[in-house]
Amino acid sequence: MPKKHMEMAIAYDFDGTLADGNMQEHQFLPDIGMKPKAFWAEVKRLTKEHQADEVLVYMNLMLKKARGASVPVRRKDFKDRGRTIALFEGVEGWFDRINDYARSKCVKLEHVLVSSGNAEIFAGTAIAPKFAHTYASKFMFDENGVAEWPALAVNYTTKTQYLFRINKGAHDLSDNSAVNKFVAKSERPIPFENMIFIGDGSTDIPCFRLIKEQGGLSIAVYKPSTKGARGKADGYIADGRVHCVAPANYSEGGDLDKIVKAQIDAVVARSGVEAFYAKGAK
Repeated sequence: MPKKHMEMAIAYDFDGTLADGNMQEHQFLPDIGMKPKAFWAEVKRLTKEHQADEVLVYMNLMLKKARGASVPVRRKDFKDRGRTIALFEGVEGWFDRINDYARSKCVKLEHVLVSSGNAEIFAGTAIAPKFAHTYASKFMFDENGVAEWPALAVNYTTKTQYLFRINKGAHDLSDNSAVNKFVAKSERPIPFENMIFIGDGSTDIPCFRLIKEQGGLSIAVYKPSTKGARGKADGYIADGRVHCVAPANYSEGGDLDKIVKAQIDAVVARSGVEAFYAKGAK
């Protein structure tokens, strides 16, 4: 086993991956008096009508509907709504347990969120402090702390940018030169083959493919109680987009727990083999 701690990262989607449904549906939409179906239908209509980015449209619509319903949209209000989100089984204990396992294998593991959902709502969840970096759609706030405009929209294609930021250690979003700068593969902090991506839906497909094609591990999770969810996940395997599927259950001893631990073992073993051959080549 190599003496130096290796670095690995697990990148996660949020909606449908770590919690059921879209995060806005848990508290924000009830607060403004809208049903999820009606809100997302209006988002779809406006997106098509204006040929706009769907994430920008939903964020703008959130603010418009909140103003119409006199619902506060300060940073604190979003964070408070995040506290109401019920996470999938085993999620809250997952991070410490997987970190402990990785540490026992001389692996330094970091967790990163890559989501089209709201960073401000996610910040209120119990698991937010477990993440080294949060890449999610976020608002700009005025001098009174009130959301006034979308600051960052993370959509299904731009999600892959953040995987490159993890790969290169380019975490300052205002610095585009760092993520586009040439960095030799051997000098990148976290190689793609040391990454795992966990997602659930079509917006995760570019990330699934990138990580899979670059030698990492792509996992599609599904909610067992949702009709057709397993078939949709299996479709990603059939299309060559992911390596495997698992129920969205993060409990110890579950399929996801076993898969991720096995991947950590595989990364350690590969590193040991590479070190052996490197030594022999000298």
